[in-house]
Amino acid sequence: MKLLFISLGCDKNLVDSEVMLGLLKERGYEVTNEEQEADVIVINTCCFIHDAKQESIETILEMSELKKTGKLKALVVAGCLSERYKEEFRRELTEVDAVLGTTSFDKIVEAVDEALRGNGEDLFESIDYLPDTSNVERVVTTGSYMAYLKIAEGCDKHCTYCIIPSIRGRFRSVPMERLVEEATQLANNGVKELVLVAQETTLYGKDLYGEKKLPELLHRLGEIEGIEWIRLLYSYPEEITDELIETMAREPKVCHYIDMPIQHSEDNILKRMGRRTSRAQLVEVIGKLRKAMPDIAIRTTLITGFPGETEEDHEGMLAFVDEIEFDRLGVFTYSQEEDTPAATFENQVDEEVKQRRRDEIMALQQEISYERDQEMIGKQVKVLIEGYLYDEDVYVGRTYKDAPKVDGCIFVKSEEEIISGDFVDVLITGASEYDLIGEVIYRELTE
Repeated sequence: MKLLFISLGCDKNLVDSEVMLGLLKERGYEVTNEEQEADVIVINTCCFIHDAKQESIETILEMSELKKTGKLKALVVAGCLSERYKEEFRRELTEVDAVLGTTSFDKIVEAVDEALRGNGEDLFESIDYLPDTSNVERVVTTGSYMAYLKIAEGCDKHCTYCIIPSIRGRFRSVPMERLVEEATQLANNGVKELVLVAQETTLYGKDLYGEKKLPELLHRLGEIEGIEWIRLLYSYPEEITDELIETMAREPKVCHYIDMPIQHSEDNILKRMGRRTSRAQLVEVIGKLRKAMPDIAIRTTLITGFPGETEEDHEGMLAFVDEIEFDRLGVFTYSQEEDTPAATFENQVDEEVKQRRRDEIMALQQEISYERDQEMIGKQVKVLIEGYLYDEDVYVGRTYKDAPKVDGCIFVKSEEEIISGDFVDVLITGASEYDLIGEVIYRELTE
């Protein structure tokens, strides 16, 4: 049987997809990228915001047409959309043969097998369940040299705009020994960069060990032979401790990079969002990070047009971005999500206003990014090569300042052939708003 797997949404969802692929491959299913050849299609869905929900629904409907035009015998849906709308799913999307919730992905083989027999069923566990997939060999889809390591599931923060706690459950850390074992296996398979993800990485271990254990986990992962970069995403500012900062500065394999979503800068909006920081606290933690690691790249995300946000609030956030000069920044317009407290707040902001405010912040960030990238010209950096552009005769890679998919890249000229996954030393010769240009000055051959 040939299987087409579609993974939508975030990198945390992708890890679940890779586990499911591993289970299905072990069962004997042959993976294909050709829609017309698929006997079964599995879609791991997202519904974090309205656009993601629409993409998931449209993908399901599009793939269901293959029952008429292709070989498709069974369509299986997993992930956040199915968890959020499990009561409506069967009634509204009759094309689907089997449905799995967010914590039932370890039962994907049963779901697919039964769907092909015509006995499709809905499989849902408690959203506070944490499947043990330590014996599963994931099918890494991000290249043989880089992989995401999901260190926890769920969230306890309950920000007023966010639906995640109700579909992903409470915060649950993956036991440290399991993570070290998984990371070791990934390294043995050629992975050189680990990107740590969770709804909130900085709280890792608090539920299992009674205290935050991210610093210890970073140290343990840094001891694994073959791993060269460890990157930290989704770090809530209020949970960034002095110990974590010191560990990041001290551990040689931990990239001086942090993704720290702050969502806003103005105290009244932060309070309405249910966030647990103030503008002053944000300035303080950013100052500590930059003092300990002057070369650190700080990425953040912001939301414009949150209910009650005034022009004064918007101007305050512009001033904050101008003052802090984040290395990387993304902006979302507020999405009014059903079943969240913020959806019922008064003074909802017009879509046109939300978009204008987003564009203004991004225009400012573009100037900041351009200036920061110009400062890189003439410097030597270590680059992870990820591919080659034949038309341009250049290699494409990332520095420690760039996370996969969300940040910029560097275009590298080299007289020698470079294999994807190689690290090379590069001299920066040019820069644009988001990307760098460079030339290889020395390459250490890797096995």
